[in-house]
Amino acid sequence: MTKATIGLTVTHRRYIPYSHAHYAGNLVDGAYVLGLFGDVATEVCIQADGDEGLFASYSDVQFLQPLRAGDVVEVKATISRVGNRSREIEFAATVVCRGRPDKSGSAAEVLAEPLQITRATGTVVIPAP
Repeated sequence: MTKATIGLTVTHRRYIPYSHAHYAGNLVDGAYVLGLFGDVATEVCIQADGDEGLFASYSDVQFLQPLRAGDVVEVKATISRVGNRSREIEFAATVVCRGRPDKSGSAAEVLAEPLQITRATGTVVIPAP
């Protein structure tokens, strides 16, 4: 029996280690955030349907700001549409803490206003029993 309901939200937070930086300025590639969206979508499917589900597609992805090593990023997935076996999910990635290597090697700060870095819409499918 499904518990999939519009508005069901799952949130994950993750520290981004400096070993994940791929570009100058300690930038982390956008694919890293999409991987986090996949992780949070899996939990949405488990919470809603008791199954890990299968990610079918993204209909929209917007990279708004960079993700940097030393950030703490929060990713949210919210069910926005429920079909027979499909679920449309709205994703958001927000930086809540940021490393400050300009101050010292381990300096960081909590951002006064979280910084939305990525948003997306995707569809997951729950396999037929």
